[in-house]
Amino acid sequence: MKKNKQKAERRNKIRRRIRSTIQGTSDRPRLSIFKSSKHIYLQLINDRENVTITTVSTKTPDLQKELKDKKPVEAAAVVGEALAKQASDQGINKVVFDRSGYKYHGIVKAAADGAREGGLDF
Repeated sequence: MKKNKQKAERRNKIRRRIRSTIQGTSDRPRLSIFKSSKHIYLQLINDRENVTITTVSTKTPDLQKELKDKKPVEAAAVVGEALAKQASDQGINKVVFDRSGYKYHGIVKAAADGAREGGLDF
């Protein structure tokens, strides 16, 4: 149990360091990632006004049929593309990427690549 607590503390320390340097605006919102053991959540956030612009996750009802029988990395790519589509519908094509203290590989990388394929620039 001690090792899990240390990992969480380390990630939170990295997350705070990242958040001290990046900030989302209305022109260029912050793309924030959170991953649990089963799901991945992506949000576009305007930090100046403290508003979440849009959010997509593996729990989104519209994506449930498309995500069925997909591995987590493949599902993350689909979620990233869905977020990019929602963002482009709102006129957003540039974002600031916030990996939230996670290492940039696996699910986080797949979500970022999916968002890039969907048309987001970061």
